[in-house]
Amino acid sequence: MPPDTRKPDETIKQRVYRTLRASIMCGDVEPGRAITIHGVAADLGVGAMPVREALHRLVADGALEYLDNRRVRVPRMTSVKFDEIIAARVALETLAAERALSSIDAERLDLLEEIDQEIDSAHIRNDIPRATERNFAFHRAIYEAGNNAVILALLETVWLRLGPFMRLATSNLSESYRIDRHAEALAAIKVGSAAALTAAIEADIRDGLGHLYEFLRVRGTVETDTDWPAGQRPSPDIIDAT
Repeated sequence: MPPDTRKPDETIKQRVYRTLRASIMCGDVEPGRAITIHGVAADLGVGAMPVREALHRLVADGALEYLDNRRVRVPRMTSVKFDEIIAARVALETLAAERALSSIDAERLDLLEEIDQEIDSAHIRNDIPRATERNFAFHRAIYEAGNNAVILALLETVWLRLGPFMRLATSNLSESYRIDRHAEALAAIKVGSAAALTAAIEADIRDGLGHLYEFLRVRGTVETDTDWPAGQRPSPDIIDAT
C-alpha cells in the first residue's frame, strides 16, 4: 500500500482512513487478504494508533471484517450480498443520474469524456486499480452535477464494499463490457434523454457485475453462508493487538 500525500488541514488519522478507504475501493486490497496494523503502519509511515482507528471505522463501514487471529480482511462475497449490492447500485445510481441530467453542462461533459479516456488508457497499460478508480470517478462525476449529496454518501458505502471485487470484473474488459456503456451514457447526456441515460447506467452496472458474479462463482469465491456461526463472531477488541 503506497503512502499518500497528506492534504492541508488533514489530521494523520484522517489521512490514514482516506488512504485505506481509497485502496480498498480501487481494488488494491484483494478479497480475503489479511491486513495487519503493523503492516499498514509500516507502509504509510505512521504509528499503530491511527491505523487501528481507521481499521475500526472501515469495519463499521462494512469494507472489512474481523478475523479470529487479530487481523482484518476484505470480506468474502456472498450470493445474497451480491444481489443486494446490484439492486442498491441500480436503484441509487439511476435515480442520481436522472436527478443530475439537467445540471450537466458542457464543462462537466468535457470532464466525463476526459475520465472515460483515462479509463481506456489505464486498460491499455493493464493498470486495473487505476481503471477501477477512474470508473467510479466517471459515475461520481455524473451524479455530483445534481443535488445528490445524500445519495452519493450511500453510494460511497456500496462502492466501498464492491471495490475489491470490481478489480476482478475489469481484469477482463472484453468479457465484462462487450458494449461501451459509458459511450451510451455520454450520448444520452448530449441529447438530454433521461431514459437513455438511466438505461445506460443500469446496463453498465449489470454488464460488469453479471460477469463478475459468474467469475466469482466459478472460482468458488461467492459463498452462500452470509453469517458467522453462532457464538463465533470475533469481538472488536481483537484488533487492539498487533
